[in-house]
Amino acid sequence: MYFKAIILALASLAVGAASAQTVNLVKNGDFEQTSNGPNKELRYQTVVTGWNSTGYNFVYAQGAADTIGATTTTPGTTLKLWGPGSGSDNGLTSSPTGGNFIAADGGYEVSPISQTINGLVAGQQYVVGFDWAAAQQSGFTGATSENWTVSLGAEKYTTATVQNASHGFVPWMHEAMTFTATGASQVLSFLAQGTPTGQPPFSLLDNVTMMAAVSPVPEPSSWAMMAGGLGLLGFMARRKRAAKQA
Repeated sequence: MYFKAIILALASLAVGAASAQTVNLVKNGDFEQTSNGPNKELRYQTVVTGWNSTGYNFVYAQGAADTIGATTTTPGTTLKLWGPGSGSDNGLTSSPTGGNFIAADGGYEVSPISQTINGLVAGQQYVVGFDWAAAQQSGFTGATSENWTVSLGAEKYTTATVQNASHGFVPWMHEAMTFTATGASQVLSFLAQGTPTGQPPFSLLDNVTMMAAVSPVPEPSSWAMMAGGLGLLGFMARRKRAAKQA
């Protein structure tokens, strides 16, 4: 009975350490929480909770990008992406997780969307994961290229640059990048980049996560409990052997 209790206690410690590894530090990484609903230009018409944006960036609901589009700051105008609903059978789909996603112009008024991440440990590695795709603004013709540059503080990495056919769509891909924190709070940002400016290249983004790359070091109290448990196991084993010898 005692052995079982000790083993269960040690197992719970291991599970606790593993669960700490899976905590997502990004708030609203699926962009579902907004101040004024989706299908609008960011900052001017709606705000995605937890994120900042000063570029020509939009948030779309599932199925809206090539149908109803998103309203812009120009009265009476909407911005759509090429897709079945706008006359191009290019395979445009919603993101793998469904719901809202970001669409950022990589050639016009380019500026990142960003979030301050708290609770970091300097020197700890973190994996930033996200889904992304490439599209083109409806009404324009010509091949485009798209990518994302992702930064945590001064450290940055860029995805592969995809080549997108005129009126095309490059399917959703999953990306994972490893960063090393330099402080307790740092800015995580996503900057869309594309060419050419006159054929609006759009980079799409959803399902942003950020998790510790390795299990954190247990707290001193956890080490003490584990050591005590192991010591008790050894003591019980010695008692058992002594009883058998007697």
